[in-house]
Amino acid sequence: MALVLIGFMGAGKTTAARAAGGVDADDLVEQRLGEQIATYFEREGEAKFREVEEEVVLELLGGRSEVVALGGGALASPRVRDALADHTVAWLDVDVETAWDRVSSAANRPLARDRDTFEARFAERQPLYAAVADAFVDGASFDADALAALESLRPGERLLWSRVHPVWFERPYDERPGDFVVSDENVAPLHAPGAYAIAAGEEHKTLASAELLWREMARQGLTRSGRVVAVGGGVVGDLAGFCASAYQRGVPVVHVPTTLVAQVDSAYGGKTGVDLPEAKNYVGAYHQPQSVHVLSARLRTLPAAERAAGYAEVVKTALIAGGELWQRVRDGAVDDADVVLHCARTKLAVVAADERDGGRRQVLNLGHTIGHAIETVTGYGRYRHGEAVALGLLAALRLSELGELRAEVAELLAAQGLPTRLVDADADAVLAATYRDKKRIGGDGPPYVLVAAPGEVSYGHEVGDDRVRAAIAELAGLQGSPA
Repeated sequence: MALVLIGFMGAGKTTAARAAGGVDADDLVEQRLGEQIATYFEREGEAKFREVEEEVVLELLGGRSEVVALGGGALASPRVRDALADHTVAWLDVDVETAWDRVSSAANRPLARDRDTFEARFAERQPLYAAVADAFVDGASFDADALAALESLRPGERLLWSRVHPVWFERPYDERPGDFVVSDENVAPLHAPGAYAIAAGEEHKTLASAELLWREMARQGLTRSGRVVAVGGGVVGDLAGFCASAYQRGVPVVHVPTTLVAQVDSAYGGKTGVDLPEAKNYVGAYHQPQSVHVLSARLRTLPAAERAAGYAEVVKTALIAGGELWQRVRDGAVDDADVVLHCARTKLAVVAADERDGGRRQVLNLGHTIGHAIETVTGYGRYRHGEAVALGLLAALRLSELGELRAEVAELLAAQGLPTRLVDADADAVLAATYRDKKRIGGDGPPYVLVAAPGEVSYGHEVGDDRVRAAIAELAGLQGSPA
C-alpha cells in the first residue's frame, strides 16, 4: 500500500511527499508530456490533460508502496478514486483563503487565475476528497509525527491530525504501565474494568470529586511519566482532564469517549473543568489531550436517552458547519460514523484557529448560554447536558429571529426524544443565571451566539433582557411569548 496525499492545489502535498522521500504525480506527468503541465494545459485544454494524468496516476498507484502526492484534480476520475481503495489516503486540507494565497500568483497554475472560479472548484472537490480519505490532516501540521501516524494506519481505522491533537477512529488506546484509568460507575463495567470509577452524573462534576480523584492518583503512584486515561462521557472527560492539568502541575490525558456528546464535542479541544453551585464549568483549565480514541461500537451500549442527548450537539455542530453536514442531518442522519467524524472535523478546525476561546471558538457555544443556565437553575439533575443544549438551541434560534429554522430544528430534536419545552425552571431565574456565564466580561450581559443561516453563525451579540426572557418563556410555553 502507498500513502497517497490528496487535496486541493496549494495544500502542500508536493512539499510533504518530497520531504517524506516520496514522489509527486505531477512530476511524472511532466516527464510523460515532455513539457510543463501549464504549457500543455494551455495548448491542449483540461480534458486532454486529465486523460494523461489519469493514465500516469493509475500506473503509479499500481506499482508504488511509498508516499505519493496526487494533483488536486486527479480525483475527478472515477477510475482513480476506485484505485485509491487499495491504499491509505490522507487528505491535506487547507481553507480556500490559504489555498488562494499560496497559488494565485504562480505562473504555472492555469486554474488559479479567477477567484470566483477557484472557489467554486474548491467547493466542488471537497466531497470527493472526503469520500475517499482515511485520514484528514490539517495542511499546516504535516510533519514527521504526522507521517509516522499515517503510515501506522490499519484497514478500518481513520485519523484526524491537527495542530491541536490527533483523533483516532476505531483504534483502541494502548494502555501502558503507569497509566491511571478513570471512568464512572456506569461505564467502567462495560468498557474499563479495573478503572477507578467516579459517581456518574453532572451533579458529581465538582471540586469534591476532583479532590477524591487527585488523592487516588497519588495513592496509586501516578507520576508525570504516566497518563490519565479518561474512559466515559463528558463528565468523566471534563473532570479527569481538569485533574490531569493540575496534578503535579500537569500530566498527559488521553480521552476515550463513550457517549455521543463526548464523541462529537466534549472530548476535543482541551477544555476541562468542574461545576460550582453558582454556575457550570466555572473552575477549569485548557489542557489538550495527548490523543483521542473514538470507537463507534461504544455508542451501542448507551441508554436511548443518553444517545438522544448527544444528538443535540450533532444538530448544533451541523448548524455551525452548514453545507453537507447540515443537509445530512436535516435528511435524517443521526450518529453514524461519518456524522461523528464530520462533527469532530468541524470542531477541531474551529479550535485550531482559536484554541483559547478569544474569538471564533465562541461559535461552539451556540445554544449553551441559556442551556448552561437551565442546568444551573435545575441543579444539574433535571436535564442531561444535551437536553439542556436542545432547549438552548431553540432559544438561540428564536433570538436569531429564524422562526422557520427553529420549527425545523424542534422537529428534529423531538423526533429523537429530546425536550422542546422547559419544565421545572422559572424564566427569570434562568435569565439571572445567564449573567453568571463565564463568557461575560465586565458589567455587560453575556454575549450570545446567533445564526443567520446554517453555516453562517457569529458570536459576541448583545441581546436585551426582554428578548432573552421572552425566548425562555416561549420554551416554557407561557402566554405572551413570541409566536
